[in-house]
Amino acid sequence: MSVRYQLTGRTAAQISASVEAGVRQGGLEPGQPLPPVRELADRLGLSPATVAAAYKALRQRGIVETAGRNGTRIRPRPPLAPTRAARRPPVPDGVLDLSSGEPDVRLLPRLPALTDRGPHGYRYGGPLPELADAARARLGFPAPALAVTGGALDGIDRLFAAHLRPGDRVAVEDPGWANLLDLVAAQGLSPVPVPVDECGPTVEGMRSALAAGVGAVVVTTRAHNPTGATVSPARAVALRRELHGHDVLVVEDDHAAELSAQPLHALAGATARWAFVRSVSKPYGPDLRLAVLAGDEVTVARLEGRQRTGTGWVSTVLQRLVLAMWSDRAVAAKVDRARDSYTARRTALVEALRHNGIGATGRGGINVWVPVPDETLAVARLRDAGYAVAPGSMCRIGTPPGVRITVSPLDPREIGPLADAVVAAATTASATLAR
Repeated sequence: MSVRYQLTGRTAAQISASVEAGVRQGGLEPGQPLPPVRELADRLGLSPATVAAAYKALRQRGIVETAGRNGTRIRPRPPLAPTRAARRPPVPDGVLDLSSGEPDVRLLPRLPALTDRGPHGYRYGGPLPELADAARARLGFPAPALAVTGGALDGIDRLFAAHLRPGDRVAVEDPGWANLLDLVAAQGLSPVPVPVDECGPTVEGMRSALAAGVGAVVVTTRAHNPTGATVSPARAVALRRELHGHDVLVVEDDHAAELSAQPLHALAGATARWAFVRSVSKPYGPDLRLAVLAGDEVTVARLEGRQRTGTGWVSTVLQRLVLAMWSDRAVAAKVDRARDSYTARRTALVEALRHNGIGATGRGGINVWVPVPDETLAVARLRDAGYAVAPGSMCRIGTPPGVRITVSPLDPREIGPLADAVVAAATTASATLAR
């Protein structure tokens, strides 16, 4: 336990508030262990039941996690906004940031002007019919119902809230999208890891998750974050076979959309309850907080019901902006160039690493996953070499260590030196662990 921050409190609520304050202020850092229940109870002069109740409440809010014999720790990314002083410092000068997971802003299309659009009132809120028609035409499969949400994670958040309750189990990819794992924790849901290979979630992993009684399954259809996996035709058939007959909500995340060079093999309709979410952030810009969500009528109706109790709808101004970009051939051409550029950078890096004996993966998207013996050593060594990469710990539950490298900031001439640095970092980590 850090000497600079001591937990206090006489009740479970006060103890949990003390932990939250430590996280906000930076006194408790991600991954930092909390004292064992009995130790903290003795220190505060309380019963172990009081401390255990505080820890339980913190777990339900996604602030801490229990790691077996390793005890209770602050989650890598707890759902609390830190104070300005406690926020992570920026990447130092001279270090290339390959950790963000963001698209290359140089390849994003410019936003069209919409100053001639008149104002609308509350009665016109909701999905624009013309946007819904355009979205259906772009999906490639029938959509009984369609909604518009404030991005992919917003849509999944509302789906979970409408269909699940705290304690329910959710099948998630392992490794998987860090934001999704954070969302599962924040809603008090229990993640059930499903291993991922280059063709998507494994059939054995899905079978095991369904046997565990999950209430929902989340699958990244293409350009999986962080591994770049894409669901293949054969895998889609096999997963459909496993899902058939199960009363489970299947959520597909197609975040890469037009940026994916791989064809879509969706699981839409594999179960009675399903949702397919396609965001516009990666192809058209992260500031466009909009996703199209297709699904069965009941699932979409429940989502829109939850939406009405909050924001109500996604701005029609934003919807018209997206519709204008979808209709612009110059924008489509720029997105195509971006897709080809990401494919070239990602493929070159994966091939360079594999040539040197590093089993990197990256079939689609903007990220490459690199297995390493020790994440901490690899991240530190790469930072010393001038590259900031993301530790795999934020993306994984039970899979072996790795790092995620975002290729969007890379220029082609930088790929060779980066590959050399990754090989050196992995070799150093292996040698250190072997001592």
